[in-house]
Amino acid sequence: MAAPRAGRQPQNDGYRSLPLSGHVGFDSLPDQLVNKSIKQGFCFNILCIGETGTGKSTLIDSLFNTSFDDPVSTHFQPNVRLRAQTYELHESNVRLKLTIVNTVGFGDQINKEDSYQPIVDYIDAQFEAYLQEELKVKRSLFSYHDTRIHACLYFISPTGHSLKTLDLLTMKSLDSKVNIIPIISKADSILKTELQKFKNKLMSELVSNDVQIYQFPTDDETVSQVNTVMNGHLPFAVVGSTEEVKIGNKMVKARQYPWGIVQVENENHCDFVKLREMLICTNMEDLREQTHARHYERYRRCRLEEMGFRDIGPENKPVSLQEAYEAKRHEFYLELQRKEEEMRQHFVQRVKEKETVLKEAEQEIQSKFDRLMLMHQEEKLKLEKKKKALEDDMAMFNKKKANAELLQAQAFVSTPVVSLKRDKDRKKLLRGELDKIGCKITPSAEYDLMHISVSEHIDVSSLSTKK
Repeated sequence: MAAPRAGRQPQNDGYRSLPLSGHVGFDSLPDQLVNKSIKQGFCFNILCIGETGTGKSTLIDSLFNTSFDDPVSTHFQPNVRLRAQTYELHESNVRLKLTIVNTVGFGDQINKEDSYQPIVDYIDAQFEAYLQEELKVKRSLFSYHDTRIHACLYFISPTGHSLKTLDLLTMKSLDSKVNIIPIISKADSILKTELQKFKNKLMSELVSNDVQIYQFPTDDETVSQVNTVMNGHLPFAVVGSTEEVKIGNKMVKARQYPWGIVQVENENHCDFVKLREMLICTNMEDLREQTHARHYERYRRCRLEEMGFRDIGPENKPVSLQEAYEAKRHEFYLELQRKEEEMRQHFVQRVKEKETVLKEAEQEIQSKFDRLMLMHQEEKLKLEKKKKALEDDMAMFNKKKANAELLQAQAFVSTPVVSLKRDKDRKKLLRGELDKIGCKITPSAEYDLMHISVSEHIDVSSLSTKK
């Protein structure tokens, strides 16, 4: 086998290291990356968790040396809600898009059992939004506003001797989703000797309850020493203030009390400077990387496994995305067929049940119709009988009427002579009576007298006039 050429290194791990005979230019790649990053800008998202009045807004104002005008929260919130506000900050030629998410009403309710749930839901919602953007066919992650939480500042109240149950439950539910940095707020309210004991107590409780907080990275040689020292100062005891007090010949941010002044940026008074150095100056990019490479990847893996995508199949063999897609598609197709068959069977069963109900209703209506028809026929027979009886009565009445008229006509024909004689006698009698009283019969009365029947009554005064 031929020996390697002079100037060439032997093959290591599948590749060879070759020297260059002159300048090529790719040593400017870091500068290109820096210029591109500066042009694009950076984003950093901070989640502040703590009870109302623990100094969250004041500390954020002190950290970034500005006033964010965060509205004051009250202790009367019915439930926990999150308020996100985004700002654009400029320092030298670096542009930072800063999002501050504040928990409003955290720890103010009587029932604090599920106070952490809105926070968990919010963090998952930001992961889901980023995942959906990644899964798009036409995605634009370069211009996408990343809202994933990079750092969680958890404010612990200095009162008490240990962590509250709510704090333990909240940090335990968040340690796999976000980088938690515990902070003792308003550290000027506790003695310095008691403060170190309180720190040790908090860290022992976190370790015993298996709460994973963010540890500053020590694998980078440039920052390993300072980060190792700073990990020993956790949790940071901080004091925040936006007021400036004159000390000597300069103005410093501090809190002034009757017994003295607490300087915010004095490391002998509090850990504010340590927090700012670790959070912003040294480890901001590591927080962003940890969020993407650790917390988001865990969420993404779980979500893809829920969708049916896996790197290893049932037989411990690698599975490509296309194979996983086809397997899941076939699974969904079988599930769809099963659902369709279930729906068809359910529909057929419902149709049969409905047909049975309709048949029963039809039979009931038919029986009711038969009863009504029978009643109608009986009523019709009764009416026909009554009609026949009435017609018989009418026929009998007409027959009797005809007989009566016939008898009357026969009686009238058999007695005309007798009636005429009686009329003449009566007329004579009337004339005699009129003569006796000296009355004269008028022509009209004479006419009436000719038509008087036997049964009529005569008014003598109307038939005559005086002589």
